[in-house]
Amino acid sequence: MKTIITSVFLATISITPAAQAGELWPASGFQQPESALFDVANNRIIVSNIVGNPGEADGNGYLSVLSLDGKIVSRHWTDGMDAPKGSAISGSKLYVADITKVRIVDLASGKLVSTIDVPGAVFLNDVTSDASGKVYVTDMLADAIYRIDGDRPELFVKDAVLASPNGIFAEGGRLIVASWGKGINVTDFSTAVPGGLLSVDLASKAITPLPGAQNFADLDGVVAIGDSIYATAYMTGTLYRYKVGGAPEVVAQFKPGSADIGTDGTRIFVPLMNEGEIAALNFDATSQ
Repeated sequence: MKTIITSVFLATISITPAAQAGELWPASGFQQPESALFDVANNRIIVSNIVGNPGEADGNGYLSVLSLDGKIVSRHWTDGMDAPKGSAISGSKLYVADITKVRIVDLASGKLVSTIDVPGAVFLNDVTSDASGKVYVTDMLADAIYRIDGDRPELFVKDAVLASPNGIFAEGGRLIVASWGKGINVTDFSTAVPGGLLSVDLASKAITPLPGAQNFADLDGVVAIGDSIYATAYMTGTLYRYKVGGAPEVVAQFKPGSADIGTDGTRIFVPLMNEGEIAALNFDATSQ
């Protein structure tokens, strides 16, 4: 995600056709879709639409609702946002990262009920929630992760080792973090050193690089399914799978722009920002 000027990437990266193996459906008609979150209680996918510059508070952003068979249920389910990106569910509320704020949406109605200002935030990105309901938000341009308990934000961890943390996924007693990389050029979001996968312990806050999964790509979204971690590389449109003891492997290839993925445990939902689409992949097919 995170392009300020997406045409920069399209001018410098060769376009690769999307992989067909395991693809169930594409859904189109979105405006820079950045995240695709599975809402288990309501059996649907919530999609964030940036609509413009990802760092500009322009009031153009909104959320859509997509069915599990790829049909748009509500195009403008929640309006009144700027550049919404990752989201997570805690209780009856949806938490959405929106530049330097976190928006709270009522899951039942789609109504925007409140906004949390995050002091010190620069570029909030992805969101996840742990088993206790606490919410975690990455700040890509500040090497930081914030924690929100109810409506109270606090700095959870800030460390250069996070290397521009983008995607985040709570699993058991840890956070899995997908880093974009070090030395970001804020004009085109290229990096001096590409990112990788990290683990952050929820109790000790210790940051541990995942073995064999460092400095291989500028990573965006991340989810865990079983013993596999899936992560997208926005710049190349690649979907990777990683298992402990191995190396990241390519399981699907899209055009540049693959962002914050979601999953229902058997399928992976891939936002394609530059194409205005969400692609659904079959987990069984990608895991073979």
